[in-house]
Amino acid sequence: MLDILYEDNHLIAVNKVAGDLVQGDQTGDLPLVEKVKSYIKKKYNKPGAVFLGVIHRLDRPTSGVVIFARTSKALTRMNQQFKERKTDKIYWAIVLPKIKPPSATLTHWLIRNTKMNKSFAHDLEVNDSKKAVLHYKKLRDLDRYVVLEIRLETGRHHQIRCQLTHMGFPVKGDLKYGAKRSNPDGSIDLHARSLSIDHPTTKERINIVAPPPSKPLWNFALSD
Repeated sequence: MLDILYEDNHLIAVNKVAGDLVQGDQTGDLPLVEKVKSYIKKKYNKPGAVFLGVIHRLDRPTSGVVIFARTSKALTRMNQQFKERKTDKIYWAIVLPKIKPPSATLTHWLIRNTKMNKSFAHDLEVNDSKKAVLHYKKLRDLDRYVVLEIRLETGRHHQIRCQLTHMGFPVKGDLKYGAKRSNPDGSIDLHARSLSIDHPTTKERINIVAPPPSKPLWNFALSD
């Protein structure tokens, strides 16, 4: 069952489950884009192929807001909006409690290794690197972890995972980026909490919010 967060004639947003691919790859696993197409086809009894444009992606082990375009015009306008960084992306992450200071702006230069499907952070600019900027603040202390809120200023490959690990507090469950243990379901505790955009036709500012996974640690993190 899909968790639909927003839907109109131009856009549809869903709360991606950790483990889902946004778009197909060499694994051959059914991607989220195809699941959403099936949902639209069935709900609206659409004949023939359903158009659905992929605007952005989330890493497979992460969860949270993913938005798709239902028309080619919406896709073009949303692609431009993402390119011009006119969106606001907020993430939540559960990380090791080595946070100093409790809030900060992180600026690094990332190099992507495509063979390893991994990025590496550098404190200073190096050849073939791309500037990566994010802002974080601590939301809550847990027994052995900390909940962070992260606002992305740039959108680099594995940016949050890479930058947080470089600072010494990897995302819980993220073996690729330095976590000591994996999560039983293969997820990492990184969640795309919200996405703010300008609607492609009405120009109205829309904020789409995704509840985090219903798991004990997340439930405890959000409890009063």
